[in-house]
Amino acid sequence: MATRNNGFFRNAYNALVAARQRQASSYVNGALLMLDDETLKAHGYSRAELRKQPHTASYY
Repeated sequence: MATRNNGFFRNAYNALVAARQRQASSYVNGALLMLDDETLKAHGYSRAELRKQPHTASYY
């Protein structure tokens, strides 16, 4: 079944899900960049690593 083509709605849904995942990842990266370096390091992130990925500032 791996060679079976997906239908139009399945492809549209998959594209929508992928776009929302990218949007959520971008938002989370922006929020993480607001944290101080010690907190990022404690949770296994580095500021340089997060800056390489797409990010959006989250203002609230």
